[in-house]
Amino acid sequence: MPVRLGRERFEELVGDALDAIPAQLLDLLDNVVILVEDDPPAEDPDLLGVYEGHALTERGWDYSGVLPDRIVIYRRPILAICDTEADVVEEVGVTVVHEIAHHFGIDDARLHALGWG
Repeated sequence: MPVRLGRERFEELVGDALDAIPAQLLDLLDNVVILVEDDPPAEDPDLLGVYEGHALTERGWDYSGVLPDRIVIYRRPILAICDTEADVVEEVGVTVVHEIAHHFGIDDARLHALGWG
């Protein structure tokens, strides 16, 4: 049975996951915002998170005046695959790290090889 967890508590867990990332790494995030939404796009209902933007490795001399990149963590799909709040904490942590890694130019194949699903 999916975990029942309100949006406010879920947002706290995302904040906790960000707090667990070393400050030196967070300091390297550039022009990116991290958001929580309840549901992913209808065409990908099982999506747990997404990175939208230009990875640091793709930015060149002409990168300027663009809107911030977005990392979106989707609440309902994460709750749907978890049985306990502890499971949610773990999955949120993995998802946050996974999406931040995309900001640094690390692709899904490398993340899977490193164990970050």
